[in-house]
Amino acid sequence: MSRPVAPEAPGRLGEAIPAAELMAYLGALETWLDARRTELDRLDAAAQAAATPDAYTADLVLALSLWQAIRGRADELRVTWDSGRVDAVAREKMSVLVWGRLDSGSGAALVSLVEAVKLCDALVVQLRTRLSFDPHTADQVARLRGVRAELVRCEDLAGSDADARGRIEALRGRLDRLVGQAARGADVSGPLAELETEVARAERDLIVASAQRRELGRDRARTTERRDALEAREPALRELVTRCRREIAHPPRLAVPDVSRLGPVPDSRFELDAYSARLDAVARAVQTVEDAYARPLRERAELRYSLEKLAAKADANGRSASPTVRSGLTEARDAVEATPCDVVLARFLVEQYHFLTRDLPTSEGASS
Repeated sequence: MSRPVAPEAPGRLGEAIPAAELMAYLGALETWLDARRTELDRLDAAAQAAATPDAYTADLVLALSLWQAIRGRADELRVTWDSGRVDAVAREKMSVLVWGRLDSGSGAALVSLVEAVKLCDALVVQLRTRLSFDPHTADQVARLRGVRAELVRCEDLAGSDADARGRIEALRGRLDRLVGQAARGADVSGPLAELETEVARAERDLIVASAQRRELGRDRARTTERRDALEAREPALRELVTRCRREIAHPPRLAVPDVSRLGPVPDSRFELDAYSARLDAVARAVQTVEDAYARPLRERAELRYSLEKLAAKADANGRSASPTVRSGLTEARDAVEATPCDVVLARFLVEQYHFLTRDLPTSEGASS
């Protein structure tokens, strides 16, 4: 009976995947989940019956945790799928669920759904081999062929990583020696089992490392975008500071942060996290400076608007005929229009003018 293989994920992150491809993927994923759960239960039972069951606990727990995380994400996909009633927005959300990181512990949070499926398969192969649970492992040729295929997958995952490629080459050298010994009739079952375990572990490590590199690349791109956005705000912020210092008496005394002093965005995770924290501090400083210098200019504009409304009110209720009111308007207007403008004084004079333009009490109000 053939074992269900990991389904090929459709589309890519952030795009609305066609409904037909999503339906096929969901069906294949459910089939894979059912088969893997059955196999993991059988492997668990075999591990419990083994002479040293503790030797398999860590890998079994990780495999089951991955399966559970995949099961949870598959349920989310089913809810979003809603029996096929999905528009472009829902299908785009499903692409994020397929290609985005899982929300789980035990290493699952580092990988996407697609990578978690591959990693779970790698762990199952490793456990199956260690427990001699797969009847096909008795076929030495098939086992050697399987190790060679795993090494090819490892090479694809390693990319240009020199250390990873060196590790793979060392494993390939051991495989070649085992092939030579087997060809001469030697019993290589013990060394082959060890090699199968190490190759499976290498594939698992490379899947996680690949996910970490991709996440690092995304974080670095986001950090670069934030830094560029802050740098783009600098000219307008400097212009705002210059204007405030020219038009406002007693302006704030804050310096404009220089984003370029942070230097280039680093490549390593530790340095990138530290750089991002410094960038957050600079962003807060930029916002503080912008608020501090914009506030008096904004208040001056509001005082101008309020003064014109009060002048119109004085014309309407007849208070503008009073020399005192006219004098108050002139005094307040001169303060607001002065350059540099003393905002505190202008605010006081506008409030004073507001008091002067109040409606006079009527005779009815006085008699009552």
